[in-house]
Amino acid sequence: MINYIFRRILIFIPVLLCIILLTFILVHNAPGSPFAAEKHISDETLAALQKQYGLDQPLYKQMLLYLKNVAHGNLGLSMNYTDRSVNEIIFQALPVSMRLGTFALVLAVFFGILFGVLSAYKRNTFLDHAAMGMAMIGISIPSFVLASFMILIFSFYIKLFPAVGWAGPKYMVLPALTLAAPYVAYISRITRASLIEVLSQDYITAARAKGVAERPLVFTHALKNGLIPVISFLGPAAAYVLTGSVVVEKIFAIPGLGVNFVHSALHRDYFLAVGCALVYGVILMFFNLLSDVLYGIVDPRIRYEK
Repeated sequence: MINYIFRRILIFIPVLLCIILLTFILVHNAPGSPFAAEKHISDETLAALQKQYGLDQPLYKQMLLYLKNVAHGNLGLSMNYTDRSVNEIIFQALPVSMRLGTFALVLAVFFGILFGVLSAYKRNTFLDHAAMGMAMIGISIPSFVLASFMILIFSFYIKLFPAVGWAGPKYMVLPALTLAAPYVAYISRITRASLIEVLSQDYITAARAKGVAERPLVFTHALKNGLIPVISFLGPAAAYVLTGSVVVEKIFAIPGLGVNFVHSALHRDYFLAVGCALVYGVILMFFNLLSDVLYGIVDPRIRYEK
């Protein structure tokens, strides 16, 4: 297992290098200029700004210099936020997205598994149909529609939670529920389908023949194997949830990483765009690795090559 983890970490290096190179080339070849918002900018000022950020050099030299800076942990200066480094922006925005995403992920896993198990346990009953119907609604409704609906109900009519902002635990409830809703739906459907398949296997039939009651049969014997597909799904899902949804952060005015990523694209902030893409890549690969490791721990039949 340790050798497998070490090999996967080594693979991170070329993958991150490809992410940096591709993002760097794409943002530099996108139409527009990072200084286009500056009104009545003189040629001398423009030349000075380009020299400050190294844009006066050929693209390959800019790329080599950026890779050298990244190797030393320096992601460069933001072109949109004056006198602020990309490191500073990411270190301020990422914890916000992580706190929101962690809360949303806990809600998604808890309620997703709960609804999925109940649906499988009460298969083809009203409870099963109601839970899967709600799951279909959760998958189908866009996040901006659900966010608007929650603000209307819980902020204006009931006045239970604040509509926008980021100033305490109460401000996390509505955006976390909005962010978690589709993943509750996905996890519940995956859990139900997997658990039904496990309940049809021979060892479950043998346990029934020995007189094991249905409730401990589901929650003790079948649930562990039924959660294996959920663990596989949680790798990329956790990465997306923890880094935040751009739409959710924008609607609820949350100063997270997703909003900064959008702003970097709109304002042609080259270094911030590459830095955000790099952080997303690291988080995605980390959680994919974590899900693979947990997959092997939960299912003892899986063995990784030494």
